[in-house]
Amino acid sequence: MKNIQFLLASRPVGIPTSKNWDFVETDVAELADNQVLVQVEYISLDPAMRGWMNDGKSYIEPVQIGAVMRAGTVGKVLKSTSSQFSEGDYVYGHCGVQKYAVVGIEGLHKIDPSLAPLERYLGVLGMPGMTAYFGLLDTGLPKAGETVVVSGAAGAVGSVVGQIAKIKGCKVVGIAGGPEKCAYLVDELGFDAAIDYKNENVKKSLRVACPKGVDVYFDNVGGEILDDVLTQIRMKARIVICGAISQYNNTTAVKGPSNYLTLLVNRARMEGIVVFDNVANYSKAAAEMAGWIAEGKLVAKEHVVKGIEHFPETLLMLFNGENMGKLVLKVEAD
Repeated sequence: MKNIQFLLASRPVGIPTSKNWDFVETDVAELADNQVLVQVEYISLDPAMRGWMNDGKSYIEPVQIGAVMRAGTVGKVLKSTSSQFSEGDYVYGHCGVQKYAVVGIEGLHKIDPSLAPLERYLGVLGMPGMTAYFGLLDTGLPKAGETVVVSGAAGAVGSVVGQIAKIKGCKVVGIAGGPEKCAYLVDELGFDAAIDYKNENVKKSLRVACPKGVDVYFDNVGGEILDDVLTQIRMKARIVICGAISQYNNTTAVKGPSNYLTLLVNRARMEGIVVFDNVANYSKAAAEMAGWIAEGKLVAKEHVVKGIEHFPETLLMLFNGENMGKLVLKVEAD
């Protein structure tokens, strides 16, 4: 059995290019004790992957040069030497950008393909959904009647953040790029308003959309938009730092917020989140969100690209703002 893999060949400077990857064919390894062979069917593409490619201290070890690129995946167990998993089980885990993976059972979770499409376990019912759920509810602490603003609002995390905030009775304003995405937020996801950062002055539009100010800001982009929102926060506001996609491909120093003193003036709080801190409660969150989907309160959208060979250019869609909803790579092109 032959495997195909994307290995990290070099660390990118700025935007990743084809030179940063080795696309290889290898033999599938034999299983040791407590391992499984997974046929990967869908691969999650996330902004965090850009940070994993850097050699520096972070919340997780960097991907090593010559190693399979780390990625969340769902797939089918073909062989198992573990009593916890059987042939035919479907699993979620970080099996990487490859067609087959021989992995230990740590970090693998069984999923039920009869309850939801497999790709959904990489979106609303996977890491992005968990990030949105715990980041907003446990760190943002929204209260009914408050105003919640989310950037990167048409992406995998932001779209779920806004919908959960609506479920909790908040006014929700999304920031996204382009009229199509803004229309999607309002017309399909039920946001109260959307700001097109590509064609509008964000600071001015925020004043119109949030006349009483911002109580919770869920930040996925960093940079100038974070600075703009900081000028509009209310007393005791909560700013959730989830990501800074506008800064990930910088070749110069990351731009920090220059308006941070508004935190002092408004006795506000800015706190970073990492989804892996909540692993013990994933099942609880997934069950509640699955219920919201069944009730029609939460819309799940996946943007699926077919063919593992298209991984390098598909990853770049995240940084070009081309995806709507959760970006997923289907291994087989059909």
